[in-house]
Amino acid sequence: MTKYRGIIFDFNGTLYWDSAKHKETWREYSKKLRGTPFTDEEMIKYMFGRTNEQIIKYAIGKQPTPEMVEKYGQEKEALYRQMCLEDKENFHLAQGVESFLDFLKENNIPRTIATMSDKVNVDFYIEHFHLEKWFDIDKIVYSNGIIPGKPAPDIYEIAAQNLELKPEECIVVEDALSGIEAARAAGIGKIIAICSEESPELYKSIPAVGGIINNFDEFDKNLFANKVTA
Repeated sequence: MTKYRGIIFDFNGTLYWDSAKHKETWREYSKKLRGTPFTDEEMIKYMFGRTNEQIIKYAIGKQPTPEMVEKYGQEKEALYRQMCLEDKENFHLAQGVESFLDFLKENNIPRTIATMSDKVNVDFYIEHFHLEKWFDIDKIVYSNGIIPGKPAPDIYEIAAQNLELKPEECIVVEDALSGIEAARAAGIGKIIAICSEESPELYKSIPAVGGIINNFDEFDKNLFANKVTA
């Protein structure tokens, strides 16, 4: 079995299962932008893992102005954060995440997050989920207006660099098709798909996926080269 030295997590739909909230808010905004809501198929292909600019561009069929991206994006994200806070029952990290992150920390396994969320949302997650307990906040990669959105490989290339590892030495955990393609294009050593929203059958058809889990309790800790305890 190949052993890996570090791990990179997508965030939305991976560490925090919020896809339904993003769907609901983007459905509202797609109605505003083009008159009709996104279909489920459009959500999978054109929304998850993409930047707000990419999503707005798809919705209106042309390149949006920076002012449009800022206005619609911030309105949508503010509504999304409000929905998160109101849904107290589900406003927590996904099943098995905290114990798995504890394991990584205890074993000094390099780890970070690579998300297409913007800084406002990342700061929101840090504050409410206390991510500083497990992550070096300065190493988190997020949408800064410069990094291309997934499926471009840049975000995972940068995340590996932040861990001072080669992409092939890293595991990536993803739920989005665009994120899986980004990790593949970056040369990530092993891509594990997590079934937060989709069925295992979807991921079984993707050659780049090297493993499928339903939650982090199922993660094979023996994948790590520098694991010292189970």
